Formats: sequence, C-alpha cells, structure tokens
Amino acid sequence: MAKTIKQIADEIGVSKTAVRKQIANHGLQSSLRKNGNQFAIDEKQEALILKAFLGKSQTESANQTETKAETSLQLVSVLEILQKELEIKNKQISELNARLAEISAALVTAQQTARDAQALHAGMIQQQLALPEKTERKPWQFWKKS
Repeated sequence: MAKTIKQIADEIGVSKTAVRKQIANHGLQSSLRKNGNQFAIDEKQEALILKAFLGKSQTESANQTETKAETSLQLVSVLEILQKELEIKNKQISELNARLAEISAALVTAQQTARDAQALHAGMIQQQLALPEKTERKPWQFWKKS
C-alpha cells in the first residue's frame, strides 16, 4: 500500500521536509508515482527512507552515548580534583585550629600572669602603707650629735 510523504513523516515523527530530503538523497524523486497532487511512496521506497532515518538516529544515539561518556569522564576528573582540594582545605583548617588552641592557651597564661602581677603590686602598696613613716633626716643632721 502506497503512502504519502506526510503519512511517512507523521509515522516517523519528522517533518515532511526531512522526508523529502531523504527522497532526494536516495535519488527516489524520479521513481515516485504521482497520485493526484501527492506523491505515492511504495513499500520499498518507504523502507529506504525509514532505514535512512533509523541509521541516522542510531548514529545520533552513538554520538550522544560517546558525548555522555566523555562528559562523565570529565565530571569524574573534576570530582577528583575537588576532593583533593577539599582534603587540603580540611588539613589547613585542622592546622589553624591547633594554632588557635595554642594562642588561646598562651592568652589565658598571659592573663593569669597579669592578674598575678597586679595582685603582687597591690600587696606591695598595702605593705608600704602599713609601715610606719620614717622621719626624714636632713644631711646636716648626720653631723649633729644627738
């Protein structure tokens, strides 16, 4: 049973222009029968057109698969790089945390030393205030005999 270009295009899911292109590519234009104002495509011609589209879709599918594989390899490579960078950053964070802990401990020690120094100074001032005042002697008093 003969089909029209539109019927074949609808079955395959392509445009009439795409079907006409395949007819031209296979040199089928001159062998098509005219049925009114439409071309009638017999089963052999239809098979050639379908084969062209199937071959094309298989090639596209293979290309898509290859592209997906390349993309996957690139993603794996990027992930490996990012994983290495993350490990480096984690190590840097650990080192900074250790340094921060050392600095915090040194600060606590310095604060305690400052408090101890303040307490010592306050104690010395209290001792000085508690001592009886010595009378101050003038230099000429050393020569006087009492």
